[in-house]
Amino acid sequence: MNTEKDFSPLTPNIVRALNDKLYEKRKVAALEIEKLVREFVAQNSSAQIRHVIQILATEFALSQHPHSRKGGLIGLAACSIALGKDSGLYLKELIDPVLTCFNDSDSRLRYYACEALYNIVKVARGAVLPHFNVLFDGLSKLAADPDPNVKSGSELLDRLLKDIVTESNKFDLVAFVPLLRERIYSNNQYARQFIISWIHVLESVPDINLLDYLPEFLDGLFQILGDSSKEIRRMCEVVLGEFLKEIKKNPSSVKFAEMANILVIHSNDLIQLTSMTWMREFIQLAGRVVLPYSSGILTAVLPCLSYDDRKKNTKEAASACNHSLMKLVTPEDDEDDEESQTKSSPPGDGTPSKKEGDLNDGGPIRSYLRISTGSLIYSVLCSSDRSAVTLDLDGIVQVLDRHLHDSSTGMMTRIAVLKWLYHLYIKTPRKMFKHTDSLFPMLLKTLSDESDEVILKDLEVLAEIASSPAGQTDTSGSCDSSDSKTELYIPGGIINRMLMNSYFYKFMINLLKRFSLERKLLEMRGAFIIRQLCLLLHAENIFHSMADILLKEEDLKFASTMVQTLNTILLTSAELFQLRNQLKDLRTQESCALFCCLYRSWCHNPVATVSLCFLTQNYRHAYDLIQKFGDLEVTVDFLMEVDKLVQLIESPIFTYLRLQLLDVEHNPYLIKALYGLLMLLPQSQAFQLLSHRLSCVPNPALMRTVEDPKAPVKDKRLAQPYIDYSELLQHFDRVQSKHLEVRHQRAGRSEHPDRKL
Repeated sequence: MNTEKDFSPLTPNIVRALNDKLYEKRKVAALEIEKLVREFVAQNSSAQIRHVIQILATEFALSQHPHSRKGGLIGLAACSIALGKDSGLYLKELIDPVLTCFNDSDSRLRYYACEALYNIVKVARGAVLPHFNVLFDGLSKLAADPDPNVKSGSELLDRLLKDIVTESNKFDLVAFVPLLRERIYSNNQYARQFIISWIHVLESVPDINLLDYLPEFLDGLFQILGDSSKEIRRMCEVVLGEFLKEIKKNPSSVKFAEMANILVIHSNDLIQLTSMTWMREFIQLAGRVVLPYSSGILTAVLPCLSYDDRKKNTKEAASACNHSLMKLVTPEDDEDDEESQTKSSPPGDGTPSKKEGDLNDGGPIRSYLRISTGSLIYSVLCSSDRSAVTLDLDGIVQVLDRHLHDSSTGMMTRIAVLKWLYHLYIKTPRKMFKHTDSLFPMLLKTLSDESDEVILKDLEVLAEIASSPAGQTDTSGSCDSSDSKTELYIPGGIINRMLMNSYFYKFMINLLKRFSLERKLLEMRGAFIIRQLCLLLHAENIFHSMADILLKEEDLKFASTMVQTLNTILLTSAELFQLRNQLKDLRTQESCALFCCLYRSWCHNPVATVSLCFLTQNYRHAYDLIQKFGDLEVTVDFLMEVDKLVQLIESPIFTYLRLQLLDVEHNPYLIKALYGLLMLLPQSQAFQLLSHRLSCVPNPALMRTVEDPKAPVKDKRLAQPYIDYSELLQHFDRVQSKHLEVRHQRAGRSEHPDRKL
């Protein structure tokens, strides 16, 4: 430094001492400066004071020489001490050069800068608040300083500044929040610790309402919550816990809409529990305000439902979120957008468009949910009329569909997805049927799921689609126009037990196609699926429609297998009790039409056809059919089916048939039919079983009573006016001829593998 330069009013001795390398000499110079400035204060000479501060700043604190900079810093601190309460008039000139030294490469200089600023702030107290942002910015950098002495000095200054802010009521929160939002994304652990500590302090000050600005930095808080440091996470959890308490106390003033998007994008394992906890409270407190964000919330919540006990708390919180969100969807959400706006939105209000709710490329949440405070969407959500919000149904369906398609989706998540779909079809059927064509294939595919519970929920959704009145007015073009009638007409009868729509027959066709393509599904789950459908959609509808479809089935082997499956279900399942009773007594035109419909398809399997005749007490017709068995190709599989029928005859289902063996005179064809089966069987266990049963048939002469004179042989079924049995026998012959032709073709292909058809 040029010692000959004029530094007045600083004396040459002061200048030399400020440039000295020894701290003690610089301290002496600082005392002289303090004395000099006090004199200027007494003389009210502000020009001289500014001149001294300027010299100390430019010629010393900002000098190229390290000792001069140290002297400048201690000199500026001395000026502040001398000024006392008047230091507020010169704070900018005092603070700026000191903050510049915060960036010095020399750690000792950075420490002296902390010390100098500490003295300046201690004297000025509340007067430094207008300069808070620059002080905070400087301190946030020093919080991560590698030198422990500098960090220690910055911590002292930090505590002092917090005390000042806490005791003052003039803190400019509006000006500070943008800086906080910027600094909160620091990756440095010390800087994060510094930020969290300040948020905690500001949140605890009664006069500072930080909750209003929480959306500005909530995302940053959740970022910090995922820090690797346990101490930082603990501090962040405390802060978030305090904010959540405030939210519960004052829900009416909380900007739920702006913060909803922030919660759903945080799925890191470390922060997921907190995110789910917040989300649960938001849904319960804000209600329908969060509906436009449903797709994003579900994206975050659904995967958590499949967590194991290691994440039990997160799973429970996610389950609560899911349940609460589902309850928000009401029948009012099925109204058209125009109707909804007319009822609940004042003129000029905006509602979220479908484009804003779209989920694209797995990143819907950020693009859809990051909404500015001044947007039209936010103005609607935060209006006093919270019922004006619109359900993002398109977005929800896309999220649900994506989870169904994802093979890695857990079982509980798949169940939750299907529960959501069922709930939406119940609450918003008109809007949901617009998505049915896209959902239908995946719902059918889900029937192959490994979990029975998933299949059961899937069937409930499909049953609701098939029976919903909203589907009757479906004009999507996916089904024939004739299928959209109120009642579904099919050959041989009408499905009228339960109101069905166009999707019912489509469902039955696709279900049978799936069974045809996946024989393992039919073998392992076919009976389970059909029985559940009988409970959900009425057994008569299921059997009537399947029989009609199988009548046109080109794969005769599958048709025979499917009929055998349906017949076994019909004869053995408790769910089919009512249908069996209806078929036992063919006294109405409807029951006869049902029998004829089933019979025509049952002809694909001769043994099943006979069992249907036994069930409906058409014993003479059963005998006529068995007489034709001599013309059929009797295979091992055929004999195994006869064996199963004999076992069924001994089951509780056919108790009435066994009792009718007592009335020999009126049921001769029953006995003949059973003897016919006996003659078909080889000498096996089933043969012995049936032979023993027939040996118990009483002598007619012994069974005749006085009041019961000998009557002519009579089959009451032959008097049935609604059934043409000769035509049914002809149909049986035609079907069996087709089966025989197909078997011959297969045999020809196996004998001549090179032959091309």
